[in-house]
Amino acid sequence: MALSDAAGLSARARGHLAMLLFSALVGGSFALGSMVANDVAPAALNAARFAIASGIIGVAAMRRGIPVSALRAPWRYLVLGGLFAGYFVLMFEGLKTAPPVSTAAVFTLTPIMAAGFGWLLLRQVLTGRMAAALAIGGVGALWVIFRADLGALVALDIGRGEAIFLAGAALHALYTPMVRLLNRGEAPVVFTFGMLLAGLLVLTVYGWGGIRTTDWTGLPARVWVALLYLSIAASSMTFVLLQFATLHLPSSKVMAYTYLTPSWVILWEIALGHGAPRGLVLVGVGLTVVALVMLLKDD
Repeated sequence: MALSDAAGLSARARGHLAMLLFSALVGGSFALGSMVANDVAPAALNAARFAIASGIIGVAAMRRGIPVSALRAPWRYLVLGGLFAGYFVLMFEGLKTAPPVSTAAVFTLTPIMAAGFGWLLLRQVLTGRMAAALAIGGVGALWVIFRADLGALVALDIGRGEAIFLAGAALHALYTPMVRLLNRGEAPVVFTFGMLLAGLLVLTVYGWGGIRTTDWTGLPARVWVALLYLSIAASSMTFVLLQFATLHLPSSKVMAYTYLTPSWVILWEIALGHGAPRGLVLVGVGLTVVALVMLLKDD
């Protein structure tokens, strides 16, 4: 059932549904991305990712039809493509050296930054209920990330990799309100196609050296598995979901679903045979659910 015509659901409800699916797919990108971060240059990997995703989304956009109006002000796509390309490159650069726990902790700062950018760019006001929900979700996410280990939380040390990823998380947070600011009525799939092409251009120019020197035929099989997942599920699908949600929800609510990502990562780790977390971790999962319920009630 397509989100755009889901029967019986309001536009806001479809936006929440889109972000729920988005958080699950992003969780998979962290689980698989961490396994290949040191196997290939981040810019080269993401250029290939954007190329594949552009092809997939391009077919869907052309089947729907690309209106002439979507071609106006192409600089909009360059801005958005540059932001998202920068986020992904910095994400993989950070994963090269940063421990997964610290990286996930940094990622939970994204909703707060998105709320700030949403106010600066769109004057979206953060209500008391939304602020409380973001705070509760943040606590729950940190509890999940550190697997209910207060010692690990206290010992958090922000190193070079975490600092790199923090810059990437800021780009991700800025991207969310920018979509709403720059969209001029284009359908999500059409707008996403333009952003992907622009992002591919940025990545090709920036990472041409790494693209040219990468031994594509000699890469481990796990890289190709991760690349296909990142291109189809964690790019093509999530880009459309994020574009759709940002047109119907405030930026802070869109990024609040980031708090569910650590919980999805745990499920991915279990599925990949990496074991289940301790029972106390479920307390954090419960807090993230409470935060989302509060956001839904705010609607």
